[in-house]
Amino acid sequence: MKIFVTGASGQVGSEFIRAFAGHDIITASRPEFDLADERSVRSAIESAAPDLVLHPAAFTDVDGCEREPLRAYQINTLGTRNVALASRRVGATLVAISTDYVFDGAKGEPYLEWDEPNPLSVYGRSKLAGEREALTHHDRCYVVRTSWVYSPRGRNFVKTMLRLASERPRLTVVDDEVGGPTLAGDLADAVSQLVGTGVYGIYHLANAGLCSRWELARQTVAALYPTVAVLPTSTADYLARYPLPARRPAFSPLANVAGAALGITLRPWDEALASFIADYPTNP
Repeated sequence: MKIFVTGASGQVGSEFIRAFAGHDIITASRPEFDLADERSVRSAIESAAPDLVLHPAAFTDVDGCEREPLRAYQINTLGTRNVALASRRVGATLVAISTDYVFDGAKGEPYLEWDEPNPLSVYGRSKLAGEREALTHHDRCYVVRTSWVYSPRGRNFVKTMLRLASERPRLTVVDDEVGGPTLAGDLADAVSQLVGTGVYGIYHLANAGLCSRWELARQTVAALYPTVAVLPTSTADYLARYPLPARRPAFSPLANVAGAALGITLRPWDEALASFIADYPTNP
């Protein structure tokens, strides 16, 4: 296949390039490729004439989205509309990557693909609107929700914990925010299986299981910095000291029902984390 990848230098985009090795990959990233500019998107995708468009590019800074809501909608919503329309125009299948932040965290158990979204933040609302743009404008579309993504590239929670542990004797992390950590490489491998099914719709693809931010930090730090203490705190106490503009869902694990029905599953989050940590000293 000829495959067009947006956000190719990001955590998920770079793993897509690896997972789809052997195909003809065309990459697109800023500043040359501007999601908010319909002509830029249409020109790039029409010139590439791909069979498949993988669209992980997004404005993912949750607090940044709260500060710049217009930019969030321009990139996450209008940008996804532009990609969907251009993909349909050239006859390419579309995979649009979305997030657990489309949910409010009030359910108290993992979210199914068919649960009603209710985002708490501009980031979540702009991504949900992007999902709807993709599904409205393209009839051969997979919307893939994932959560708490980390990889050797870029900024993410796991790498931040390791950096801080190398600098401090103790860390304090919230223990009442629960979700599902996802290794970007595992997500990309799952998507590579999904695109061959032709069963379009919404999917939840995240490493199996759930944990709190504190538990994720504790396991991450213990592997490489066993003498560093990782102390739990509540979100309320943390925000009293370090206010953040965006609200996060308190409980947002994703249940993989639709993908599992097709035989597509991801390994447990702690196994994925262990494999990441084992390679970490040699990661760029």
